[in-house]
Amino acid sequence: MRAVGIIFSNIHDHKVPELARIRTLGSIPFAGRYRLIDFPLSNMVNSGIDTVGIITKSNYQSLMDHVGSGKDWDLARKDGGVIMLPPFGDLGSDSLYTSRLEALKGVTNFLFRADEEYVVMTDCDNVCRINYNDVIESHIRNHADITLVYKHVESSESDAIVTDFKLKDGRIVGVNKNIPVNNGNLNVFINIFVMKKSLLQNIVMDSISHNKHHFMADVISENLDSLKIMGYEHKGFYAGITSLQAYYDSNLRVLDMKNRNELFGDRSVFTKVRDSAPTKYGNSAIVKNSMIADGCIIEGEVENSIIFRNVKVARGAVVKNSIIMQNTILGENCTLNCIITDKNVVIRDKKILSGSENHPFYIGKGIMV
Repeated sequence: MRAVGIIFSNIHDHKVPELARIRTLGSIPFAGRYRLIDFPLSNMVNSGIDTVGIITKSNYQSLMDHVGSGKDWDLARKDGGVIMLPPFGDLGSDSLYTSRLEALKGVTNFLFRADEEYVVMTDCDNVCRINYNDVIESHIRNHADITLVYKHVESSESDAIVTDFKLKDGRIVGVNKNIPVNNGNLNVFINIFVMKKSLLQNIVMDSISHNKHHFMADVISENLDSLKIMGYEHKGFYAGITSLQAYYDSNLRVLDMKNRNELFGDRSVFTKVRDSAPTKYGNSAIVKNSMIADGCIIEGEVENSIIFRNVKVARGAVVKNSIIMQNTILGENCTLNCIITDKNVVIRDKKILSGSENHPFYIGKGIMV
């Protein structure tokens, strides 16, 4: 079964404006050494999909730097491989795309050049490990026109707004948008689509001729009766990056051994390789239940936190329940609790900063406190 992959790198930028102000959602750092795009891109590679188009829109310099030629995912190829698809606006329009369907209109040439039979489309807001071949096999077995992947949620304390599916014998018979996930007992759409390439081409061309703009509203919801749209349940670990709070919670969930094994157990998540030195721990260092990337210098106390590459935690500093991104420097005897620092932040000596588990405090890139 040959399939071509399409990854939307910044459809959901507006959900995490703090982190996506200077980058796409796909290039947001996650879990110490990864970017969000690493998860769908690795899922593509592990499923044998070797032609992947990444649709971009704005602020995608860091994304291009991270993905590069695709060699770290074995996608540096003469035929296929990873292909960056820069944004195109509609003819006569001064604005770029605002929806998934409009984005697809701009990459019709990529679709027509691909000779694969199936298309797997995914966003970068879903952190999970999934075999797309299983989804395609289910799609074929059910004689479906479109298959959408969902995660069943019994209960949640999150206040995220999601799309919920109503199913009957595996077929999607209802779509409810903007549902609070804390309602519980929901079939939450995780933004993964599978269909034949020919059908997607027809959908895109029809949307151009009939001035349709939204994939879920104008295609899925309007064709539940005329198309056989099936659901595929993902039963493994899943984290939806729907807000800064969700980003914070999702990172800390990875500290749980069970979740970490489900996501990284066989080392099948690939990322850009950096030849950094191992992390150095001083005699005064204390580390508990934390993930610390390479290249760090730890002389203080780190507990229940995620530390990215090349972070320096000085003697006497205490970091708890926090996410500290790359190249951050924490001065002596400073205290951080429930903090998210972006890259290249400097916290000077003896500073005390605290958010809360339900409202983490964010410090932007390059800021000195």
